[in-house]
Amino acid sequence: MTAEVVESRPRSRARGRGRGRGRAPLPLLLPALLGLAFLLVPLVALLVRAPWRSLPQQLTSTEVWQALRLSLVCATAATAVSLVLGVPLAWLLARTSFPGRRMVRALVTLPLVLPPVVGGVALLLALGRNGVVGRWLDSAFGITLPFTTAGVVVAEAFVAMPFLVISVEGTLRAADARYEEAAATLGASRFTAFRRVTLPLIAPGVAAGAVLAWARALGEFGATITFAGNFPGRTQTMPLSVYLALQSDPAAAIALSLVLLAVSIAVLAGLRDRWMAAP
Repeated sequence: MTAEVVESRPRSRARGRGRGRGRAPLPLLLPALLGLAFLLVPLVALLVRAPWRSLPQQLTSTEVWQALRLSLVCATAATAVSLVLGVPLAWLLARTSFPGRRMVRALVTLPLVLPPVVGGVALLLALGRNGVVGRWLDSAFGITLPFTTAGVVVAEAFVAMPFLVISVEGTLRAADARYEEAAATLGASRFTAFRRVTLPLIAPGVAAGAVLAWARALGEFGATITFAGNFPGRTQTMPLSVYLALQSDPAAAIALSLVLLAVSIAVLAGLRDRWMAAP
């Protein structure tokens, strides 16, 4: 085989890739452009109709600031809960074998497709004062979760934790388990190997999952209003405030929507190297 033949093969592959990235056929191009417009026009309309002159005043009002502060605090607390519970759960699904693992994985991801309002109803039936677990919490410890700030954290963690579990589990499956085995042969326990070897390896996946969980918790509406209610300063987060302001003060609703939009763009920008990089 001559050198010319060898050199021609990479070039032919490059030409093949170039042909694959050529012009899109018209029957595909038109629906693609319509789909792009369908997704972008509402966001552009939000920017066009935004009250830019009164935006600083809107964002510094007492009601808006309470909703902003409560949303940030609750979303961060919900993310912390998701990290504490979700990372071990992801490790269990990725690194161990047990009967019914596929069913457990399906149940873990169920909140992703479950309507948030249904999730809120389920939380009420489980953690309400007369709930399966809530009755025991109330009688034994005097803990009441519904319609409290802690209830907001619980509702947000319920809908956000699956995002973190999926991200961390995928990272664990991609990580080489031989490093853990090598640490075990050197005398490290499984927990020490996880803490000193595995966790640093999967840190990017954990960070990405935490950011996704935080963004999902920040934008949660259905489960929050069903389980925690809509009380200003206590359970009224930004999405709830947007819904309430839209009926009486559209300018404030748009201002809060812009904040949520900015957070979403920041999340995408932070994850661009993980999920937005072109192949």
